Amino acid sequence: MKEASGELSMTAVAVVAIAAIGVVFTTLIWPAMRRNIENNANCTNAYGCECSGKTCNCQYLDENSQAKDIVCPASKVQE
Repeated sequence: MKEASGELSMTAVAVVAIAAIGVVFTTLIWPAMRRNIENNANCTNAYGCECSGKTCNCQYLDENSQAKDIVCPASKVQE
């Protein structure tokens, strides 16, 4: 019986640890990754860029076809 309760305790610890990792991922890591992916996509589709140094001030069209301003690294802007 002690062995079974020990295995149950380890299972509970594993479930709690997996849940904690999931919470950290969905609240901290995923939003930053999503923002980075969206910025990279917007910089790739940017137009009317004015570059100075390592950054470019550009515009892109959002999902409603509205022009929005964005600052992109010069390496991400297509000539």
